[in-house]
Amino acid sequence: MSEGELLFERLEPQSPGQKELKEALESDKDLIGVFGPTGTGKSLFSLAYGISSVLKGEYSRFILARPVVDVATGQEITVTSNPEMYRRIASEYIDDIIGSKVDARKLIDNGKIILIDPHFLRGRTFDNSVIVLDDTQSVKPETVVEIITRLGSNSKLIIVGDPVFQRTGTADGATLAREILLGEETAIVVDLGVKDIVRPGAKRGIKLLLELQMRKRVLDSVEEKVVESVKVYAPDADVVTVLNLVDAKRKWEIESEHVPDALIIVKEGYMGRLIGTGGERIASIEEDTGLKLRSIELTLDFKELIRAVHPVSWIYKHIVDLDFAGPVLRLQVPSRHIGPLVGQRGMYIKFIDEVFNKLIGIGVRVVEVEERRRRRRR
Repeated sequence: MSEGELLFERLEPQSPGQKELKEALESDKDLIGVFGPTGTGKSLFSLAYGISSVLKGEYSRFILARPVVDVATGQEITVTSNPEMYRRIASEYIDDIIGSKVDARKLIDNGKIILIDPHFLRGRTFDNSVIVLDDTQSVKPETVVEIITRLGSNSKLIIVGDPVFQRTGTADGATLAREILLGEETAIVVDLGVKDIVRPGAKRGIKLLLELQMRKRVLDSVEEKVVESVKVYAPDADVVTVLNLVDAKRKWEIESEHVPDALIIVKEGYMGRLIGTGGERIASIEEDTGLKLRSIELTLDFKELIRAVHPVSWIYKHIVDLDFAGPVLRLQVPSRHIGPLVGQRGMYIKFIDEVFNKLIGIGVRVVEVEERRRRRRR
C-alpha cells in the first residue's frame, strides 16, 4: 500500500479518547460526532480516515466542508465572496493537518478530494463518500441538519467541533450537533477532553483562551471593590478576575464556613504576590473589603477550583476524574461520595454549576462510577 493509504492505519492513539475515536471511525456507523478542544486530534484522525479510505477505494471521494472564518474580525470567507481565497485556505488546511504524507492538491485536481462551502448544501447528495463537516462551532445549527439530510448510500459523515473553548454562543453548531447525534441510534459520539490534548502548545493556548474569557467578564460592584483593594495592598499581583459568591451562597442556601465570599483568580505564578510572605496582603484586602476571600491560580486543573469553593472541603479528593464532555464539565465520583458532592436537594452542585457558568460559561454534570475495591494488605 502507498503512504497515503496507510495514513490512518499508522496513526497511533496517544490517549484513551483518541483510541475511542479511531475505533469509532473504523466502525460501520454512518454518523460519527467528534467533539472536544483544539489539539486533541479531532481533525487529524477524521481527515486521515477520509483520505486513506478514498485512496484504498473504499469510497470514491473525500468531501471536506469547513467554514473559513477570520478569528480577529469574525468575518467569514465564502465561495461567493472570494472563491480563490476560500479554495486556497481550505486546501492549505489539509496540508497543515496531514503534512507531506499525501499530495492534497493533486487529489483535489483529480476529484478525489472535494472542498465545499457549508453554505451551499441544498440540492446535493453525497453517495459513496466520506464527508467531514469541520469546525461546526462556527456554523449555524441548520447547516448540521442540512448536511445530514444530504448523506447518500454507502457514505459516512463525520461531524467535528469544539463546543467548549471555541463556541460562538449557547446555540452554536457544535453544541447542537452533539445533542442531535446523542439521540441517533445509528450515530457514535466521541467526547475528547483536556486529557486528550497532545499537540504541543495547545494546552497553553486553551489556558490563554480561558484567561481571555475571564478577563473580559463584566465585574459587579463587589468584584470591582476587591480588584481596587488588590491594587492598593498587592499591586504586583496579576489578577485575572474576581468572582462574587455572596448572592450565589444565599440563593443556594450555602452556610458552610469553607465557602468564601469572593474568589480571586490570579495568573499562574502570582499567588505569593497576592497573599504576601506571611499572609499579610490578603489579610489587609479582607479587612479593607469586609469579605472572606480565597484565591487560586489559573490552571487547567479544575479540581482546584472545586476545592476552593465547594462547601465540603475534602470532596475534591474523591473526584476520580473530571474533564469536558461536550459543553459541560463531567465529574466522575464513586457512589458513596455522591451525597456530599451534590448536597441536600442538590444545592451544592447547583452552586458549583453556577460558579463555572459565571466564570467560563459551562455547566457541571455528575456521573456516578463504581469504586474500585482496595486490595487488603496481607
